[in-house]
Amino acid sequence: MTSPVERSIPELFGDAMAQLAKLVGNEFALARAEISEKAGQVGRAAAMIGAGAVVLIPALVLLLFAAAAALIRSGLSDPMAYLCAGGGAAIVAGTLIAAGLSRLSGEALRPSIIIQQVEKDKVAAKEMVR
Repeated sequence: MTSPVERSIPELFGDAMAQLAKLVGNEFALARAEISEKAGQVGRAAAMIGAGAVVLIPALVLLLFAAAAALIRSGLSDPMAYLCAGGGAAIVAGTLIAAGLSRLSGEALRPSIIIQQVEKDKVAAKEMVR
């Protein structure tokens, strides 16, 4: 092998291309890892939404009956008591759904690490070609 001072342009270009190919391979591996992590995040968020809905349903029924009974005893008419209890339940359910959906937002799932790394690698590749 020739010394670094005596290397020809094709050798240097070949080494640069080999390093660039290795860099691209590493970027794909990083992208796969980050996307896998984000998919896990989506799964956990969906599980939280589902678990919240499953636990909420029987508890909500009992709480609604209790709240409606308390409102009826305090002098509210039956329909108004049921309406107030149902409205409160709708607010709680909406809050749980909104929390789950916020965890599924595009910004939360954006593969930010790989995007930053690709930007750094673009700069490095441009410097390598110069």
